Amino acid sequence: MTVGHELEKITELKLFHNHMTIDLVYPFFEFGHPSFIRLVNLYRNELFKEVAKSDLQGMIFTYVWAFDQKSDWDFVMNTCRIFEEQGGEICFVELEAGLEERLIRNTSSHRLEHKPLKRDIEQSEYNLKETFKQHRLNSREGEIKAERYVRINNTNMSAAETAHVIKEKFDL
Repeated sequence: MTVGHELEKITELKLFHNHMTIDLVYPFFEFGHPSFIRLVNLYRNELFKEVAKSDLQGMIFTYVWAFDQKSDWDFVMNTCRIFEEQGGEICFVELEAGLEERLIRNTSSHRLEHKPLKRDIEQSEYNLKETFKQHRLNSREGEIKAERYVRINNTNMSAAETAHVIKEKFDL
C-alpha cells in the first residue's frame, strides 16, 4: 500500500488498497465470516467494473496474494478479466521482502494511519506471522505468465524508489 501511495503521487493512477474494503466491512462482520467475504468481494468487483468502463487512466490495486490458494488465483484472474473485457491493460508488480522487514513496515505510521485493523500491533503481528507460515506469498519462477510483470525485492528500497522503478518499467 505504501508503494501504491507513492506510485499514485507520480502517475495519474488512483490507489485502491485491499484494506479499503476490509476496513469498511470489518466493523459489521468478523474477518472470514461468509458475509464479510461476500461484501468485500462485492464492493471490490463493483468498483473494478466501474473503473474499467470509466475514463480514468487506470488504477493501482494492492493485494496480498496467497499463491498456494486457488481462491486467490481465481480472484486475481477474475479481476484481470473485468479490465481486459473493457480493453484495459494489466501490469503485475510483485513486491518481495522478508518477514523481518514486513514486521518493521507493519508498524509504520503510514500503514497504521491507512489500515485501522493494523493498529492492534500484537494481533497484526500475529496475523502476519501466521500468514507467512500458512501461505506462499511470492510466486515461483515462471508462475506469473503475464507479459507485463515485474518482481522487485524492495527490502532495501524506499517506497518512493520502488514506485519510480515501477513507473519506469511500465512507462506509466
